[in-house]
Amino acid sequence: MDTLRTRAEIEKTAHFLDVGPDRLAFLAALPAADVRRFREQVTASLFDDQPDMLDRIAKATKLVPTSIAATISQKALGAKLAARVAGRLEPARAADIVEKLPIGFTAESCGHLDPRRVRDLVERLPEDLVVKIGVVLATRADFVTMGRFVGHLSDAAIGRILGQVGDDVVLRVGFFVDMPERLDHIVGLMDTEKLASVIRAASTESLWAEALAVASMVGDARRAEIARLTARQDGEQLDALVRAVHREHLWEALLPLVALLDGDDRRAVAVLPSLQSPEVLGDVVRAVVATGLWSDFLPLVDVLPEKSRQLVAEAAGTLDDADLDRMASAVQEQDLWEAVIPLVELMDDAAKERVFALEAFQDFDGDPDSNNSDGDSGISSKDGSAK
Repeated sequence: MDTLRTRAEIEKTAHFLDVGPDRLAFLAALPAADVRRFREQVTASLFDDQPDMLDRIAKATKLVPTSIAATISQKALGAKLAARVAGRLEPARAADIVEKLPIGFTAESCGHLDPRRVRDLVERLPEDLVVKIGVVLATRADFVTMGRFVGHLSDAAIGRILGQVGDDVVLRVGFFVDMPERLDHIVGLMDTEKLASVIRAASTESLWAEALAVASMVGDARRAEIARLTARQDGEQLDALVRAVHREHLWEALLPLVALLDGDDRRAVAVLPSLQSPEVLGDVVRAVVATGLWSDFLPLVDVLPEKSRQLVAEAAGTLDDADLDRMASAVQEQDLWEAVIPLVELMDDAAKERVFALEAFQDFDGDPDSNNSDGDSGISSKDGSAK
């Protein structure tokens, strides 16, 4: 899931620097954790090295009534500078001033607030005000800022905001959440009907990448529920998911979810038109080789229609030597030869011979429970003899 997490971190950093994500495309090759550390360093640099003027303004606000300080913030400072000053104030004083400001101005200022000061400020704001700010941020499509704040909100505030924003907002904000460890709890605040509606929004709003990112950050039980509800969408929506994953090369995000499905739900995925495409299945095989997700992929292969299984076998059989060896090594390491052998049987003779020659295959002893008394695999080689 590093691909999606890295993408989110790049977009959050770009938003903070007020530049387009394309300006930071050079970060795409880095792990998400490294990009996050870079973003945190940028934050420290921007907010710790502030001009003395901000401290003088912050001190001055302590000398005037709260209402006057709020007026100065709005009329003289503007949203960005007011947010910088708020970060230099005691949280209680900053909260008192925020309560006197128009909601729209406060929402705009939130995007410029030092992220390290968010929790202390949010904890001191009335719930009604927090909810109003959240709804305005959603209306303005400032999902990055919402993602920065949502982990610090109370369950009651989150529940009220969920009732006033579109289902797509859950996915858009979840994608940018700064506290992924809170996401399982937040998703758990939604009942099954609401969660299913959010998943439908992934299709109608073309937000499958965001949905997959959210699924990757919740706990195992919640992830299984998301997988099950997704598999029970209509076929057209499911097919759109597979095609989006193919287009954006996100198999590493989807396959672990498919592996969580039971038989009927897995078969609903297996018969999708997109999974009968040589191009799509070839892309899946290459992605599985690159990621080593054989244990997630093979349960799906097991229920694919025969034609699709043949296409998977052909794609595996045409891998170059390096990838074929990588495939065999991963299968051997994960002890999955018993599940892979049926695919090898579907390969042409030339591909079989290449598999037979692999060192990893030579180490395979066959099925100990098979009817072959000598324990061999029973695969026929090119000349028809038992391998």
